[in-house]
Amino acid sequence: MDSAFKRQLDGYGLTTAQIFYRLPDQPSLLQQFVWQQYDLAPHFPELVHFLDFWSNRLDGPLHSVRIAHQRLIQPAEYRAVNGVISVH
Repeated sequence: MDSAFKRQLDGYGLTTAQIFYRLPDQPSLLQQFVWQQYDLAPHFPELVHFLDFWSNRLDGPLHSVRIAHQRLIQPAEYRAVNGVISVH
């Protein structure tokens, strides 16, 4: 089974983060980085881990982060059927 599919079954959804950061040599300019990964809403542990890595290891200080999240596999809808079906 594909690991991405298994993560979706475990409740992970596709998360896209639009990360704005300042350039180290030109702090008045903002640069944009787009990050996409399967993550769990609302705490986003994968994104938090990535942002911690960014803050500790990269020179460009973070300005802001915008997040979009969508679960790709959702519980099936339930519809009541008015009637009885006999199977032999």
